[in-house]
Amino acid sequence: MKFIFYTHSLVSDWNHGNAHFLRGVMRDLQRRGHETLALEPAGAWSRTNLVKDQGPGAIERFHEAFPQHRSESYDQAFDHESALADADVVIVHEWTEPGLVERIGRIRRNGAAFTLLFHDTHHRAVSAEGDIASLMLNDYDGVLAFGETLRERYLRAGWGKSVFTWHEAADDALFRPLPDIEKAGDLIWIGNWGDDERSAEISEFLVRPAGNLGLRTTVRGVRYPGHALDELRNGGIAYGGWIANADAPSAFARNKVTVHIPRRPYVEHLPGIPTIRVFEALACGIPLISAPWEDAEHLFAPGRDYLLAGNGEAMEKSLRDVLFDADLAASLAASGLATIKARHTCRHRVDELLTILASCGTSKVAASLQPREAAE
Repeated sequence: MKFIFYTHSLVSDWNHGNAHFLRGVMRDLQRRGHETLALEPAGAWSRTNLVKDQGPGAIERFHEAFPQHRSESYDQAFDHESALADADVVIVHEWTEPGLVERIGRIRRNGAAFTLLFHDTHHRAVSAEGDIASLMLNDYDGVLAFGETLRERYLRAGWGKSVFTWHEAADDALFRPLPDIEKAGDLIWIGNWGDDERSAEISEFLVRPAGNLGLRTTVRGVRYPGHALDELRNGGIAYGGWIANADAPSAFARNKVTVHIPRRPYVEHLPGIPTIRVFEALACGIPLISAPWEDAEHLFAPGRDYLLAGNGEAMEKSLRDVLFDADLAASLAASGLATIKARHTCRHRVDELLTILASCGTSKVAASLQPREAAE
């Protein structure tokens, strides 16, 4: 089948974690013999900022790291009707411009044979509810929500016909342990500062514990304002700026432990939804300690797959324990990795996607799905 993904960007992962997941999903679809294509808006802020920050070489590096992926840009004159004429499955991300969301739905309503799904991987359904409520989803065959609480929000609001939980996951063809890389640091955190959605938490669960313990600490990510950079510098933390997702596994491998600091909207309104970095870090076999987060869907086993720290003091203690107890560190790394391999790879998510398509897909798509395919 031919899968077309409307995404904010496949090429750029600058402040755009959904690109990580789509790359892994597309890789696995290709492995199963399907054709994939990403369509992304010309001038998308992620790609624009990536080039501004890193230069055009960053785009070239994407193509070197992911030569199998096809992505095309569209502008106002783009002929979406022609582009979708031979599609079997079309998946539209929630960052897509509302008018285009409606236009693609209209193409489906006017007789297109493809199955049309809407994909939500953000907290705007609670933080900017009007933006999602105004989207025209009546012509979509289904909605993919990246957590059960988000799925329930869609159902309560009556957004979309059928709503399915479809978590993100690790592309384990890329995210895997690299034991031959020598440890050069103690603690690494890969995450964006963003819009002050977790600024206090970063101070409490990263900066102060790392400073108190005198850890060799590195932070990678973007959108750090001057005062945040000052705070990192004063805490003795090295700031390395943007990191390509393809380089994250080696960055994890060079350090002994990492942390998870969820954004406040997820903690307060969408429990059970971790950042994709949790999946990716555990897939790399690095011990992880998390700030407060409710694993409402039992994706992992807290205390075995990762440690949970209720406050900064507990984070400091947990960091000390992991760094000075080799058996604890090894146990956490092994358990987290085993859980990823058993439940949370992009292969698992493609299995789930094919099952969803079998239940809500058009007759054309349902006929294309063989029972053996989901088990491959």
